[in-house]
Amino acid sequence: LFNQRDFIETGLRNAREDRIFYIKLAMKLGWSVDRVHDLTLIDPWFLYQIEELVEAESRFVEDVRLSGLTVNNVFKMKKLGFSDRQLAYLIDSELLTRLYDKGPDGQRDYVKTLKSRESAVRAFRNSNSIKPGFRLVDTCAGEFEAYTPYYYSAYDNDNEVKVTDKRKVMILGGGPNRIGQGIEFDYCCCHASYALKELGIESIMVNSNPETVSTDYDTSDKLYFEPLTLEDILHIYETEKPEGIIVQFGGQTPLRLAKQLEENGVRILGTSTESIDRAEDREKFSEVVSKLNLNQPQNGMAFCESDALKIATEIGYPVLARPSYVLGGRAMAIIYDEESLMEYITTAVDISPEHPVLVDKFLEDALEVDVDALCDGEQVYIGAIMRHIEQAGVHSGDSSCIIPPIGIKEEVLKEIEKQTKALAMELNVRGLINIQFALKNDVVFVLEVNPRASRTVPFVSKAKGIPLAKIALKLMLGHKLTEFGLKDRIEAPYVCVKEAVLPFNKFPGVDTILTPEMKSTGEVMGIAKDFGEAFYKSTLAAGDRLPMKGNIFVSFNDRSKDELNEEMRKLTSLGFKIIATSGTARYLKENNVECIEVFKVHEGRPNVLDMVKNGDIHLIFNTPRGKIPKTDSNSIRQVAVRHKIPIITTGAAIKAAVTGIERMVKNNNISVMSIQEYHKEVKR
Repeated sequence: LFNQRDFIETGLRNAREDRIFYIKLAMKLGWSVDRVHDLTLIDPWFLYQIEELVEAESRFVEDVRLSGLTVNNVFKMKKLGFSDRQLAYLIDSELLTRLYDKGPDGQRDYVKTLKSRESAVRAFRNSNSIKPGFRLVDTCAGEFEAYTPYYYSAYDNDNEVKVTDKRKVMILGGGPNRIGQGIEFDYCCCHASYALKELGIESIMVNSNPETVSTDYDTSDKLYFEPLTLEDILHIYETEKPEGIIVQFGGQTPLRLAKQLEENGVRILGTSTESIDRAEDREKFSEVVSKLNLNQPQNGMAFCESDALKIATEIGYPVLARPSYVLGGRAMAIIYDEESLMEYITTAVDISPEHPVLVDKFLEDALEVDVDALCDGEQVYIGAIMRHIEQAGVHSGDSSCIIPPIGIKEEVLKEIEKQTKALAMELNVRGLINIQFALKNDVVFVLEVNPRASRTVPFVSKAKGIPLAKIALKLMLGHKLTEFGLKDRIEAPYVCVKEAVLPFNKFPGVDTILTPEMKSTGEVMGIAKDFGEAFYKSTLAAGDRLPMKGNIFVSFNDRSKDELNEEMRKLTSLGFKIIATSGTARYLKENNVECIEVFKVHEGRPNVLDMVKNGDIHLIFNTPRGKIPKTDSNSIRQVAVRHKIPIITTGAAIKAAVTGIERMVKNNNISVMSIQEYHKEVKR
């Protein structure tokens, strides 16, 4: 039975991103500030501010019921910081709640009604001149007059913006940095701003995170510290009147706003909103893939639980399930059976007509490939084809990847090039495009197309010495690829490896298995004349020092046992001792690999956990497969994190690590060259 008090108390105790909504709910039910403080330990000063907002909501609802929208009640709420969308909900909260509770059809009506009410609130504000002004951030703390053009909006009848007559362009940033949408997009925004300066065009940056480089004082001509919402962007657009807005560089957040912005009279520079929609909408994208006669994993879109079960049964398990318009792989999962799918739908996602779930056939053990390219509508330039070290199923932000794509046949690379160019031209891209492919038995499958900057753009730009984001900006403004003297796929005489920085030591209990949901908080690059050294450098920069001697604990699934035999022989020949539990140890001995057998956790002591805790293990290779083994070996992975022992969980990454270890053991030195020296070796 649902217990309202326990439900709210649990929400208040857990410091999650949605806790503020539990605070609001508690206060609407009459809970005191002291009671909420006891459960949250949030300073009462902040809780009193929230209480004032909750009370203001109640007064507004009552006032609208009696008098409708008035200049007075709307202005008061806007001054308190309420958005048009929030006011739209408050005006008709009872109706909207009833619609939402009616199921899928009602939820479709809910979305339409809320959007309609929001437009009505905006129209009312505009007709009554209820608009914000923009104030300068006082960067001199009152000691001197501030001139730095940092602006924030306020409903206080004052406006300090100095609008110029120059040609100007607005760039939408990525908003708050979080896992899945990080600094790589900020890099692209900065380079777009630098490109505008080169062209003599005033750059206007919109972003809400002061910790990013795009919000530095010397990055753009003007900066607006504003949320990336339709309402706030329209306020700035109407004030500055730029020739257009760029949504390609800030990741998924601004891309989702493109269509609404265009509907409100904003000119979107670069790839059209229609093309963006064709790439982002699953059904429309499937039509594009079919038209070009390309391969795509079987898939379907589920609007309710029964849809998801039906699609998964038809295409067969395992499946990859994810919310539509996903950010950083959030709530994505590989699912092996019906029970797990039901658990996923009920606990991980809010499935509805507004938030459908995509269900794809998961290509197990496929190789994943990323491509970053530029298109001007007439030609396509492929910046790089990157081979992921981890297999498909690991989020591209967490996967290590290599330039050049070592180990992929030339005919397969040519097919990837051909498909990339076909997709870019069919989608009429202007600027950047990122495509993710999967290779299964040398057959190329299209996984995803992003008509925007990707998180690999900085990596490709630095690896190749080509400023992709700057060139993309110029293409959006009408320049052509022929102006930049670019030649397709000139492979450099060196290897670059991108490695993810994974913060597992900061999050005790989080499983280290890499999944479709992104976990990394940064990335590094290793560069060298050979792959082994480049990979070793990248792991070193990411915080993991691969050992040059010692004991390696291995626990392999059945497929990995066959794939990694040769790697285990290499390690023993290099002087390492291989330690394994019974199943893996028996297999290795049968295949003439020397190893020492150790107890599993439940078999007795000393077991593998004891060896890890005692410092007798220096590296762990653990490749779980399927649902149950991943759970069974979690305890080993957790102990490894606590004791700062490098742990590798995919067969492909183990092969790469062995190559790096072998290179360093045989030639124990690290080459040092500047990236500019490497770039000079590329024959343009």
